Amino acid sequence: MTPPEAPEDGTATEGNAPPAVSVCVTGLKHRSDFLRAAKARRQGTKGMMVQGRKRAPGEADGIRVGFTCSKKVGNAVARNRAKRRMREVARLVLPDAGRDGWDYVLIGRAEATAARPFDKLQDDLRFALSKIHEAT
Repeated sequence: MTPPEAPEDGTATEGNAPPAVSVCVTGLKHRSDFLRAAKARRQGTKGMMVQGRKRAPGEADGIRVGFTCSKKVGNAVARNRAKRRMREVARLVLPDAGRDGWDYVLIGRAEATAARPFDKLQDDLRFALSKIHEAT
């Protein structure tokens, strides 16, 4: 069954919607990457905690980012909502404020990440990135 908005001939058309994940940002997938980021620089804000580390040359290309929320944030619904918001903030902010060759981990805060206004979350991430990069 095809949706009513699908073209009759089955061809796809170019849309104006942004990509779900930014082209220049890839995800952290291995626990070891998260652990290495945990030992590096960190900056807390009202909406989230941000950890960042500069990778060794030749380790990987581009900007990599990971997201995590502990059970302190709430039940699965609350944790997933917080991670969705952090993913969208990262998609909007990291291509401009992030640096190539860095890994970032965004950690949700209990009752803050899901409830904080979205523009404030973006400002929080920009502030945290500027502080993390300040020392280099």
